[in-house]
Amino acid sequence: MLTYAQFRSEQKSFLSTHGILKYIDKGYGEVIVLLHGIPTSGWLYRKMIERLSENYRVIVPDMLGFGSSDSPKGYDIYDPSEHAMRLLSLLSSLKIDSWNHVFHDAGGLWTWELIKLAPEKIKRLVILNTIIYESGFKPPIRLKKGFMAKCIMAMYSNGISTNLMLKGLFKSGLMDDKIMTKHDREGYKKPLIEGKTRAMYHFFSKTCNKLPDYSSTIKNLYMPKNLIWGKHDSFLVFIEMKEKLLRDLNISTSDIHLIEAKHFIQEEKPKEISDIILRFLKN
Repeated sequence: MLTYAQFRSEQKSFLSTHGILKYIDKGYGEVIVLLHGIPTSGWLYRKMIERLSENYRVIVPDMLGFGSSDSPKGYDIYDPSEHAMRLLSLLSSLKIDSWNHVFHDAGGLWTWELIKLAPEKIKRLVILNTIIYESGFKPPIRLKKGFMAKCIMAMYSNGISTNLMLKGLFKSGLMDDKIMTKHDREGYKKPLIEGKTRAMYHFFSKTCNKLPDYSSTIKNLYMPKNLIWGKHDSFLVFIEMKEKLLRDLNISTSDIHLIEAKHFIQEEKPKEISDIILRFLKN
């Protein structure tokens, strides 16, 4: 079983404008980028990396403020557009000019911004339970900017509150939270204990309260698309956005996969998701 310490030891470093980004770079050939959301990191994909990297080069970043990447002071540096520009810089530094893009949760916000900047970079798009519209978006918390919100975020680093928050998150985000072992939880807990909550604060106190409108971006996605969604997700409720999403995406029904899972589908169905992705990329 892979431990979080082992996972971190395999990560490489990229010095961005705002701080160091850590990332996994494994395998050879055509590139797949696996992009996490909030409050996760590249650790979310640990059960999928080995399988995907058998035939592809897999890049799995910890975005700034998450995982083992830096968490510098400031808040505007965690805007979705800033995350997008840093991701573009990382891939440019690796001399990757185009790639297949897999994303989850708030990774959707960073992806939509990236597509606005450089749509030609993404060859194929794989959408996993992600933020798209206000309809169906039900985050576990929404905070008002200020002292109290910062105090709440700081509490997530004190150990006891960290455990309680993660327990509630997995209970709501998994069909059966007992699948999460102590080793599994460590990869989610350690970054919080290290105090990496600024990016979370920005998301829950700003982005959550006023989602940008990406409708025009989504309507103009001309690359092949595949959608994989945990149909029991209570954070991102597919049925509430289904009609608008399918119309805007202009996606084939054969490329829509609703699976028996909740939000953290990479934890619940890693093999099933990997197999769908691999089939899609071969077409």
